[in-house]
Amino acid sequence: MAHIESLLSKLEQWKDLDRLSGPLAAKVEAAVSPKCVRNLLSGKALGHPLHPALVAVPIGAWGTAAVLDVCGYDDAADAAVATGLLGAVPTAAAGLHDWSFTMGAERRVGLVHAAANSAATLLYAVSLVSRRAGHRGLGRCLSFAGFGLVSAAGFLGGHLSYAQGVGVSRAGWREPAEQWVDVGHLDDYDDGAPTVVEVDGEPVMVLRDGDEILALHNTCTHLGGPLAEGELRDGCVVCPWHGSEFDLRTGAVLAGPASVRQPRYEAEVSDGHVRLRAA
Repeated sequence: MAHIESLLSKLEQWKDLDRLSGPLAAKVEAAVSPKCVRNLLSGKALGHPLHPALVAVPIGAWGTAAVLDVCGYDDAADAAVATGLLGAVPTAAAGLHDWSFTMGAERRVGLVHAAANSAATLLYAVSLVSRRAGHRGLGRCLSFAGFGLVSAAGFLGGHLSYAQGVGVSRAGWREPAEQWVDVGHLDDYDDGAPTVVEVDGEPVMVLRDGDEILALHNTCTHLGGPLAEGELRDGCVVCPWHGSEFDLRTGAVLAGPASVRQPRYEAEVSDGHVRLRAA
């Protein structure tokens, strides 16, 4: 275990990878910049990242192919390999979308994760061609090698999610305020200007709209950007870091790369004082 942790630490600190990952991430980010593409690949419709949901298709299909190869079910194994290849394309697209917004150690680990998956996909593609050409022994060997690579890539993917927090909502572990909390007098808030207050230890963006108060958690669910520093546009707030858009009244994601809605706070004005609690 200590040996694995040492290898992961070295990978996280391998700064030579930045010379490749930086320009590549910029190209990917440009490619996914259209709002419709971001919304699709981010998993906006699901309410959580799309990539983890798609990963089951290629890994499941290729794992099945390995078992079928061992058991001698040739046609079924070939079909499983082909299914995995079909599933790998959208899985990779969603993964690259998520990776393009990472930085530092997460980006380095993600680059190696993507490279291992790409190499595995190439091995499976050559394996399928070999099988169709009658070179079944070679095809099986390539598939087994590919499964080893995709398993290693899966391990890195787990590290990205569970150790480095990629794809995890940055407001997911907050302690919601169940009781009303006084956050000052209504006159303390300038109309149309976001203000950050603290509610039970959590940063909350408060926006006064006439006599109405709107409040969202200030930490963007995507990668933690400060929403109060973002642009207000047509009833939404735009994260200043990566451009995610959230409805000011509901917290719903209007545009990715965020996929998880922004936690909202109920607000009331009593005797001129503003009070908030988690919605």
